[in-house]
Amino acid sequence: MDTVIELSDEFFFDHLYAKIWPAYSHFSNDTFYDVVSSWPRTDPMRICVSTYIVTCLFGYLLYFSSATISYYFVFDHDYMKHPKFLKNQVRMEIECAVGAIPWMTLMTVPCFAGEILGYSMLYDGMPKTAYDWLYLLGSIPTFLFFTDCGIYWAHRWMHHPSVYQYLHKLHHKWVIPTPFSSYAFNPCDGFLQSLPYHIYVFMFPMHKYLYIGLFSFVTIWTVMIHDGEFISHSEIISTSAHHFVHHVYFNYNYGQYFTFWDRVGNSHRQPTDEQYDKLKRDDHAIMKRQAQDAERIEAEVMKSKQA
Repeated sequence: MDTVIELSDEFFFDHLYAKIWPAYSHFSNDTFYDVVSSWPRTDPMRICVSTYIVTCLFGYLLYFSSATISYYFVFDHDYMKHPKFLKNQVRMEIECAVGAIPWMTLMTVPCFAGEILGYSMLYDGMPKTAYDWLYLLGSIPTFLFFTDCGIYWAHRWMHHPSVYQYLHKLHHKWVIPTPFSSYAFNPCDGFLQSLPYHIYVFMFPMHKYLYIGLFSFVTIWTVMIHDGEFISHSEIISTSAHHFVHHVYFNYNYGQYFTFWDRVGNSHRQPTDEQYDKLKRDDHAIMKRQAQDAERIEAEVMKSKQA
């Protein structure tokens, strides 16, 4: 993120802040002054403000581009006939995500600022030895496995009856999700599920460009698992079919990338022909039964809280 902010300063923020908080640098030519900002690049508050703006804009760009492409070219639009698909749902998902992203960004800024100020274990430079390359490549599965563990337990905790209605219920409003539901969260929910990504780089060394790349990847992955097109039948990867099962049957498949932690936590449910067979997927009797199951299971969770 430090490189992103440095480039943003060079091409945008230096000029913006110079107009808002100007200072003047005197050169040898008595008639020429260079207008610069009195707010230095190293000021922690400036770093936080710049990081907030960049992260928010980048979040919107990645959300709208990936979700729009997925919605028009991947998403199975026949699912919009499902009885649990809400009227004007796509518009509501977009409104929810647009409102959530600024707040999720605000909560994330201290993590990014800590990384920029050098408190994390991010590093740069080209790998020079075989070990350097091995570590660089090995940090990809390590990052995914570690963050998947954190997301699994955070996600499962948010399904606890005493927590669910305050944090996670909003996302389960979209029982039949579209790609636009990928960031239609309660902001605290979205932040908690992103926290393992930040914790990782404060615990383990990671190349900063790889970190930016993986952070972008997980944003796109979050869209992909809401795309409603169940191509992969994997029992290892937590696919869009697994996540559809989570939205309908509620108490299963909390993992983000792999089924490993769901198997450890006894919450794995492998998708069936209900998801993989197009004819069964579009069967109105099956859709009706899924709708009834979704309502019953969520009601049981809410009832157990009251008890």
